[in-house]
Amino acid sequence: MARVMTGRAGTSGRVLVVNAGSSSLKLSVLDESDELVERHEIDHWDDGDASVLDDVAGGWEFDAVGHRVVHGGGEFTSATVVDDPVRSQIEALTSLAPLHQPRSLAGIDAAREAFGDRPSVACFDTGFHASLSAAASTYAVPVAWRERWPVRRFGFHGLSHAYAARRTADLLGRSVEGLRVVTCHLGAGASLCAVSDGRSVDTTMGFSPLEGLVMATRSGTIDPGLVLWLQREGGLGVDEVNDGLEHESGLKALAGTADQAAVLSRADAGDEAAAAAVDVYMHRLVRELGSMVAVLGGVDALTFTGGVGENAAVIRERAVSALGFVGARLSAAANASPTLDALVHADTSRVAVAVVEAREDVEIAREVRQALG
Repeated sequence: MARVMTGRAGTSGRVLVVNAGSSSLKLSVLDESDELVERHEIDHWDDGDASVLDDVAGGWEFDAVGHRVVHGGGEFTSATVVDDPVRSQIEALTSLAPLHQPRSLAGIDAAREAFGDRPSVACFDTGFHASLSAAASTYAVPVAWRERWPVRRFGFHGLSHAYAARRTADLLGRSVEGLRVVTCHLGAGASLCAVSDGRSVDTTMGFSPLEGLVMATRSGTIDPGLVLWLQREGGLGVDEVNDGLEHESGLKALAGTADQAAVLSRADAGDEAAAAAVDVYMHRLVRELGSMVAVLGGVDALTFTGGVGENAAVIRERAVSALGFVGARLSAAANASPTLDALVHADTSRVAVAVVEAREDVEIAREVRQALG
């Protein structure tokens, strides 16, 4: 049964967004118009320290708490009010996201302890991709595996993709209905999403955030045979392979640093290793962009978001140039120094190109209100 938000007078609809990262904690309050009224970031936060939340947000006015949770598995396809059984179900999914799920749970526990008079709502990065068809989400592996374990493509960054697609429609003055958008969440982690009628129909990440694009420290898609060979012939253990693919690959492996801005700067200055790293990054990005366009049967808009998507003009330029065959054209001036939430395509472009600020907090607040009625 939905719970109606009935917070203190004059604050109806205000949501405290709790985003617990690997070590940091981001807190913000959005009002009913999604205006940011409070914000605080803690660089280092000990799991479960509810006093920190109370010290920072105890004097803030809000009616509910929304939490970013990376993995909802097959159980959670939309935002869900957290009670003890729900919390247990989220914890049971830890093996699917061992680095992220414990931090999300710590944020949930701390908020329930500090603000137990107000509902906590879990909002899942996998939820937006629950609309993937069986054709898009199924791995062609033995049926016994798929029946015994949750072996399927889940997709991630759903909160960002959902917001970016909807914001793009706003910028174009259109409804999401009938709009085909490829959203590009490019940051330390990166993924693309093919969005049709406001729904995810395909995405580049799969069972884990390792699939898809080359990232800061993640490899992106590799031949699974390589993993088997490294274990069988190279003598590497499971933990060594996992650490290598998660933390020592991507740009870090190719250019010696995970900092995309530094890699681009070095490439521009003639550094051959950095230039080669950018080429590898772009080749995979363009290849995956093409697959998203093909799945959609064409594209009306291309949207860049995330730290790299918002700030790296050369990445946008090279990506859009590669899509020239579908009529995509950038305005060089607009792309060179865009304001956020802006259209940067040329007047002659048949495809809209947008740069949108990543606002998972807005999407979380929206989902919280929907979940609570």
